[in-house]
Amino acid sequence: MEQADLRIRNLAVGLPVRDGHVLVQEFGGADGEPPFVRAIGGGIEFGERADEALLREFLEELGVAVTAAELLAVTENIFTFLGRAGHEIVHIFSVECPALEAWPLDTRVKVIDDVSIVAWHRLDTLGGEGLPFYPDGALDAARSVVGPDPRVESRRS
Repeated sequence: MEQADLRIRNLAVGLPVRDGHVLVQEFGGADGEPPFVRAIGGGIEFGERADEALLREFLEELGVAVTAAELLAVTENIFTFLGRAGHEIVHIFSVECPALEAWPLDTRVKVIDDVSIVAWHRLDTLGGEGLPFYPDGALDAARSVVGPDPRVESRRS
């Protein structure tokens, strides 16, 4: 196993949740790589607070302004991806964004600064036998926003 970087990455990711769906980035499925989804966000820069990084990432990746963010969890992930070791501390936020809430649930949008796609996915199709959802803890955090049954509307509707 190759070590990509010996530093721990600090990340801020957000979970737009609506009507039992969560907006996530899609990865994999090409070149034999298994498909998975990931919460939207990225690295926290030196001197930047996690919530500031979250707002910046949504603006850079989707061109939208998050109007509210609430920290749901902080998780630690030690993993191997494509043969490389990784170690992350991830701040997971619920987010409110009127622009994203207006997107139809069948919307698929290319990320501005990446080749990946973001799309709404039903919470009950993620994890377990469904698509893997990263980072660890993100699925439970998203479920905490909608309550015990992901088929019901968000508590913040």
